Amino acid sequence: MSRLSSSEALELLRSADLPLLGEQADAMTEALHPGKIRTYQVERNINYTNVCISGCQFCAFCRNETSPDSYVLDNEALLKKIAETVELGGRQILLQGGLHPALPFVWYENMLRTMKRHFPDVNIHGFSPTEIVFFSEHFGLSVREVLERLRDAGLGSLPGGGAEILVDRVRQIVSPKKAPAERWLDAARTWQQLGGRGSATMMLGHLETVEERVEHLEKIRNLQDETGGFTAFIPWVFQPKNTKLSHIHKLGTWEYLKFLAVSRLFLDNIPSIQSSWVTQGLQLGTLGLSFGANDLGSIMIEENVVAAAGTVFRSTEKAFCEAITAAGYKPQRR
Repeated sequence: MSRLSSSEALELLRSADLPLLGEQADAMTEALHPGKIRTYQVERNINYTNVCISGCQFCAFCRNETSPDSYVLDNEALLKKIAETVELGGRQILLQGGLHPALPFVWYENMLRTMKRHFPDVNIHGFSPTEIVFFSEHFGLSVREVLERLRDAGLGSLPGGGAEILVDRVRQIVSPKKAPAERWLDAARTWQQLGGRGSATMMLGHLETVEERVEHLEKIRNLQDETGGFTAFIPWVFQPKNTKLSHIHKLGTWEYLKFLAVSRLFLDNIPSIQSSWVTQGLQLGTLGLSFGANDLGSIMIEENVVAAAGTVFRSTEKAFCEAITAAGYKPQRR
């Protein structure tokens, strides 16, 4: 089968034939991951601080440094959260925070070293290309220096946060203080050139056009052709409540499933597509497994950013396995 072009992807996103799209995406998933196995993870999303100077229009989580409810986790609280995760069988921590203006770079290195010293077998899936670019600019270091120092301190893999839509027209409206698209891509590229692996994400359903969604996919696919370092793509739906974009209607189920399927068909060089049950709920998240997703993400012992926007879904490993089985697939922890 020839590779899907951007114009063909756009045509599919504008089509109304969701069942056919799902069938095609599911067939591609089965070819990549035979045996109807659908994976999941046990991990915790730890936000080490909620202080952020970015001021993104879509965020209900961040606070100013002087806000009464701002925080920076100390080592005791951090290690307690990791210990609870390990007790539940977790072997990975998703570690992300805001763009804090006052923490020195050595603070981040010490945080990673502390985590690895106490929990050497736990993978730190930490920071994001956006945070890496901020560190580079804020501390006067090259992106490569930042990544090398964090890697040496214990960083295991790089999540794809802060991507939102990798089109500067959109970024200049919703997150003007964040790294532009090419800087985000360069940080991911540099990490992968160093031998690192990570994920790519997209937040859809706010101020972007359908064409810009395809442009985002194209940039991710092009970088993957170059480096091969993305292990998964995770599209998730913008949650408008409590944000400055609260007037926007949440993207519908039909459109989400359609985009999930087209993502699988277009990103032929990325192994895994993840269904976002954290924003869609477990029932719809599991339905996404029939529309191109082969991974359900994590049971998410803790999640704060989406919850701040009024969307709170929680689950257990048992419920995950039951839901995947009920959907006709075989659950497997990755």
